[in-house]
Amino acid sequence: MTIITDPRCTAYHKPGHPERPNRVARTLDLLRLQKTLPLQWAEPAEVTDAQILRAHTPEHLRRLAQPGDFDGDTPAHPGIDQHARRSVGGAIRAMALARSGETAFSLMRPPGHHATRSLAMGFCYLGSMAIAVLEARALGVGRVAVLDFDVHHGNGTEDILAGQPGTTFVSVHQHPAYPGTGAVDVGGNCFNFPVGPGTPRAAWRQVYEAAFERLVAARPQLVGVSAGFDAYSKDPLANGTLERDDFLWLGKRLRALGVPVFAVLEGGYSLDLPDLVFHFLLGLDGREAT
Repeated sequence: MTIITDPRCTAYHKPGHPERPNRVARTLDLLRLQKTLPLQWAEPAEVTDAQILRAHTPEHLRRLAQPGDFDGDTPAHPGIDQHARRSVGGAIRAMALARSGETAFSLMRPPGHHATRSLAMGFCYLGSMAIAVLEARALGVGRVAVLDFDVHHGNGTEDILAGQPGTTFVSVHQHPAYPGTGAVDVGGNCFNFPVGPGTPRAAWRQVYEAAFERLVAARPQLVGVSAGFDAYSKDPLANGTLERDDFLWLGKRLRALGVPVFAVLEGGYSLDLPDLVFHFLLGLDGREAT
């Protein structure tokens, strides 16, 4: 298994904002110290404007380099356009490794699944997963699917992939919750599985099983995972009930698909994020909890 990261991804922050650099730094520390998973390390790929423009408008790409916050949740940090490009590069590198038979996880920030074709929002600036999926399609992968298990609906990934040939988007998320979307299926290829606040863990798993059925029905040759860990019971930004064993289980279920899988970090704001990520990766590697 390969972890893609870049130390510069922790170099921006805003005091009091939940999207803190140490969420990645502490996770990296745990992964480097643990002895259970044999890990390789890689840097993000270089990203071209052409790759980004498959998913975003030229106006959006230009806006990223300009001053002025995008909204109250999404500040225009100095150099945020370059940070976002590196996060895209992490997703593209993970996708490429998966195509070569290596399970890969991009441990980068900022996240990407709320960035729509023309708008940065929800801590997200560029749609890393959507860009990686469209890159895979351009490279000849016939059918690519995305499973988004962040507690917040991946409205940006959906906006970019809706109606795109050869792609399927499947999202399990809390509803109602930010950003307020994800109650219905759209585009003929985007399938939403909303879960109410406070839903018990067992019911969450039943919804995940239905989502996996939809994923399998798409017969994907490659699966991208928007891995958000904020459906965790102690996460401060939502009302999920999942525990670390549920993320281990998700990793195992993805491994059982029998197709190449790559994942990117989206949300997850509790102090337990490093442990949650580690157990998800254990599951992806077919291992038990430590």
